[in-house]
Amino acid sequence: MAEITAGLVKQLRDKSGAGMMECKAALGETGGDLDEAMVVLRKKGAVAAQKKSSRATKEGMVDSYIHAGGKIGVLVEVGVETDFVARGDDFRSFCHELAMQVAASAPRWVTREQVPAELIEQEKAIYADQVKDKPEHVVEKIVNGKLDKFFQENCLMEQPWVRDTAMSIEQLRTDLVGKIRENVEVRRFARFQLGEIED
Repeated sequence: MAEITAGLVKQLRDKSGAGMMECKAALGETGGDLDEAMVVLRKKGAVAAQKKSSRATKEGMVDSYIHAGGKIGVLVEVGVETDFVARGDDFRSFCHELAMQVAASAPRWVTREQVPAELIEQEKAIYADQVKDKPEHVVEKIVNGKLDKFFQENCLMEQPWVRDTAMSIEQLRTDLVGKIRENVEVRRFARFQLGEIED
């Protein structure tokens, strides 16, 4: 087992944004393995985010991003619990990352719960028709897999983060909640592309 030095704790703290004692405990739990300790902290952050998800987000900000020489513009609204946190660098940076994500990946909804039920049924019917020759239990698995991929492509919180595709936007939000200790709610976004008319 590696010795848990102050330098190692500081390294994990700089990387994760978690408190000193949390970093020390995570390193102790993983025998000084920095990468494993990061996983432990992220899991704890996910638990913390779940606990905080019911708390009201009355503060926050609207952020904007203009891309491609003025050809794409994005507005995002993100809520947080206190004005103090809303003015902090971590929260503002997250909002800006979201705006850039929307510009780059063009999601249609924030979460899968916002996708109209009739559209989901329509997608399911298309997928089922594509594999209708297969056994019924196989068809259901394929349809569910394709539907998950549809949500991942079209729902902001499920999209892979453009800066690190191993992480989803929801994981990015969860990490922020663990760091700032407040609920964060991605409320809505608008994406404008020059010459593109909404139907």
